[in-house]
Amino acid sequence: MSSSVNALFHKFDWMTKFAPVFAVSGKKITIIKEPCEFYQTLLTKARNANKRIVLSSLYLGTGEHEQKLVDSIREAAVKSSNPLEVKILLEYTRGSRGPVNSRTMLLPLLKEFKSQVQVSLYHTPDLRGILKRFIPERFNETIGLQHMKIYLFDDSLVISGANLNETYFTNRQDRYILIEDCPQLADFFTRLVSTVSGFSFQLQQDDTVQMDKDFDIHPFQGDINRFKEEATRRVQTFLETYKTRMTTKDTSKHTSMTDMSSVEEHSCEQVPIDTMQDCSKSDDDSPKRYAENLDVENSEVEDTLIFPLIQMGPLGITNDAQATRTLLENAEDGTEIQLTSGYFNLTDSYLDIILNRSKAQFNMLAADPKTNGFYGARGVAGSIPDAYTHIEKHFYTRVMQHRQLHRIRLYEYYRDNWTFHAKGLWYYFPNQTLPSLSLLGSTNFGYRSVKRDLEVQLAIVTQNEELRKQLHDEQKSLYERSKQVSEETFQQAERIVPYWARVVTTFIWKHL
Repeated sequence: MSSSVNALFHKFDWMTKFAPVFAVSGKKITIIKEPCEFYQTLLTKARNANKRIVLSSLYLGTGEHEQKLVDSIREAAVKSSNPLEVKILLEYTRGSRGPVNSRTMLLPLLKEFKSQVQVSLYHTPDLRGILKRFIPERFNETIGLQHMKIYLFDDSLVISGANLNETYFTNRQDRYILIEDCPQLADFFTRLVSTVSGFSFQLQQDDTVQMDKDFDIHPFQGDINRFKEEATRRVQTFLETYKTRMTTKDTSKHTSMTDMSSVEEHSCEQVPIDTMQDCSKSDDDSPKRYAENLDVENSEVEDTLIFPLIQMGPLGITNDAQATRTLLENAEDGTEIQLTSGYFNLTDSYLDIILNRSKAQFNMLAADPKTNGFYGARGVAGSIPDAYTHIEKHFYTRVMQHRQLHRIRLYEYYRDNWTFHAKGLWYYFPNQTLPSLSLLGSTNFGYRSVKRDLEVQLAIVTQNEELRKQLHDEQKSLYERSKQVSEETFQQAERIVPYWARVVTTFIWKHL
């Protein structure tokens, strides 16, 4: 048993207050760096899936790249020796935009494999009434979204911030982590997607939608309080099952997705909160303390812990935000935190911790206006990069006012003809050249991520040297394409934000 491994994990055992924890060998984890590699991974994994495919994204694009992904899913369904179960969760508003959309892309799959394919479309209960009637498409997405990015194939999965769209497969930089052969973690995310699907619209073969029979509350026509209460109850019930260890004897195989919406039916046995779930073992193994399983001589030693952090602000579920605040606030003197967001717009809570309470050194990475996804857009949307410049300048001014420029530095990512969508952080202990923890997933650390959208990210704690190097190299590759922000940055003619944009940003920043 390695005392250094135990010491590292004990530093983060407080995270079990906010999330279940899964133990896995770092050898099973790969950091993907480029969009094209992400895309090829999706195609290969989908084509070779034999039991289940679970996809959760904001939307599915409508081009050739996306069609190839759908074709790969169909190929797997045709050749699978078992009935391949396919579950897809998307955002209703984004997935329904335009005459050709995510729904029309998936209809052929749904028609051909009706009993095996489920397409769910989450609609926030907050977009209703006057807001739904008068806010135009694209802008109505600011009210709230299904934003989780989960791409799961059998017992392997990719967690990312990237959507299923051509730009995310070619020249839109994001982050992606591949975790292979981890059935318990795959089961967790299958159940999570199934739970959210249970209070989402179900796509029908005629391109209409309807709610599940066991959820009779319409998201924007029904009672908003009843919808939120029941949806919250279901998610909390699901999460509660992972505070205990599954002991049902028939869970050694992956759980059928048709049973996922009623996780409360599974019997569980309460175990100590610091009991870790070993991904290499089936759910019916007897509970063990993780420390008892550590063996540095074992080539498959579980030297990495994975905490899935869920954030569903509309439902009052704030596990991710609580864990992130605790991580930032408790960082000891000399800790270095590299934090990135494609849409840099920190909440007041995060900003207060970074400026006033955290002792860590921070390097913050945002998007250069030309790499903002809205750069060059028509109409009002084309001014969104100005809004983020205004928010950035406000942040930089606050740092200067607090005399923290020596501790908090701001950078902007630029890559010619690319856009920037990466998010997460890398956590380096004092005097360490490699990170020991990383946050990676869909959250942008902004108000929308915390209050309006459904989000998930992983906290990855590792002692695996190769994985730490991968994470460090990933971080370096992003920051190497950046320039440090200074007062002069905001004095450049192209960075002067029009007065009207500054005024509007003051009112809408919580929707960005």
